[in-house]
Amino acid sequence: MVWLDKRGQHITIEMPEEWNGIVPSEVFFEEGKRLVDLADKNKLTIRLLGGVAIRLHTKNVEDFSKKIGRLGIEGGQEFTDLDFMAYKNQRDKIKNFFISQGYIKRVTTISSAVSERQIYYHPKGWFHVDVFYEKLKMNHDIDFKNRLELDYPTITVTDMLLEKMQIVKIAEKDIKDTCVLIRAHEVGEKEEECINAKYIAQLLSNDWGFWYTVTTNLQGVKELAPGYGVKDADLNDITSKIDRMMEYINAEKKSVGWKSRSVIGSKKAWYRPVETSETVGDFGIDTLRKQVKEKK
Repeated sequence: MVWLDKRGQHITIEMPEEWNGIVPSEVFFEEGKRLVDLADKNKLTIRLLGGVAIRLHTKNVEDFSKKIGRLGIEGGQEFTDLDFMAYKNQRDKIKNFFISQGYIKRVTTISSAVSERQIYYHPKGWFHVDVFYEKLKMNHDIDFKNRLELDYPTITVTDMLLEKMQIVKIAEKDIKDTCVLIRAHEVGEKEEECINAKYIAQLLSNDWGFWYTVTTNLQGVKELAPGYGVKDADLNDITSKIDRMMEYINAEKKSVGWKSRSVIGSKKAWYRPVETSETVGDFGIDTLRKQVKEKK
């Protein structure tokens, strides 16, 4: 089967018949880890992020994921792509690396250029790969300089949480992913299999807008979790960990810039728009609150 992407590139899809058009999740796990390992052997630093990274770090709470409907949904494909973070000074070498593995680079678009990412198609058309360089530029910037070596083969759990919590127009799946991520890890001041609340607090103490989005979303997760099937011990665990994170965030001394920007508050846009209700649907904490109330 051959199809054209939006830029007119011909991509050939060769998929085993027994897959019935659905690429198994294990294929994403195996290929993601294979590419990270091979890149490492070539002295290149790439790390998985996004949905695949979260799943690799939360296999200890798969039953909980199924309970809240984030895992085990029949008849659908769990992932559509692999996401990697890399360092800017290795950009050309990483491009050559993916091409050497048979991946097809997508023609650069204005969108990919602005976000400083490269997009590649799997050699057999099974999925695409997004490679971001040093910063994740979404509603807020997440800087990965000197942070990729802190975990393997993924970015840190701390950065995974920030990746979700920086989303202004947050969706139900992001709330559930956050619940799973928090349920699977402790909160403390280290990076290894832990949410580093001290690092998050220090980061947010210099950026009021980022602080406002993250704290709004964390409170929203606490409020919305019961409506998404989070109950009893699971709910107590997640809410207590969010409370602990908030204690760190509230206790951290804020910068002069943070204090100045806080005076203006949300009257002025505090984030970079990257999606609209016309393109991805009307999401966000306030919208999700209304949806949950309507279900009751």
